[in-house]
Amino acid sequence: MHTAPNGLPVLVWHLDPPRRSCASTVVGGGIGVRRWVLNVQVEDGQHHADPVLYVAELAAALGCHGEGVGFLTAAPVTSWTGGHSGDVDAVATVGLSHPTWAAAADEPSSVGVGTINVVGFVSSPLSPAALVNAAMTATEAKTQALVEHGVAGTGTPTDAVCVLTPVEGTADPFGGPRSRLGADLARAVHAAVATGLSAPEAERRS
Repeated sequence: MHTAPNGLPVLVWHLDPPRRSCASTVVGGGIGVRRWVLNVQVEDGQHHADPVLYVAELAAALGCHGEGVGFLTAAPVTSWTGGHSGDVDAVATVGLSHPTWAAAADEPSSVGVGTINVVGFVSSPLSPAALVNAAMTATEAKTQALVEHGVAGTGTPTDAVCVLTPVEGTADPFGGPRSRLGADLARAVHAAVATGLSAPEAERRS
């Protein structure tokens, strides 16, 4: 845990060795080799004119080098929750200010940053297709936890996910929920999100 210049906390992972990532984040999104991950807490309703530049400057200030993945959230990152299954670990920060259904009718854009951010650490390499499938699996597991906790939505409009795997080694071709690695990822993410959803209302509704 580190602190940004504005005094808000930041979760920081220095990836040594670097890992292959599949992320939906604005910073470091897509598939690529990444050297760090930041989950940055911001003030609710705060919008940066250039979030990519903001995260890059913060990463440099925190000693991160090369390309990385950057999340933004108004949820308290100090209240992060974790899950583990097999050789897979997951970390979630859960904010539910703006739950919504993925296929809901169009509605005004949310001004908040009530966000569920998920980072999954998979122990073995995955092929590009399996890595994309693993990100889908993590999202499905998050949604399962929401449904089980009675949340009226599949997530929030600003949810993000990142799955990290080793770069070297023989890549597993499968990342779905019934594959070996995908099943462990699903259980780890489900546990992390479910624990976050069980936090006191004042904490998890940020």
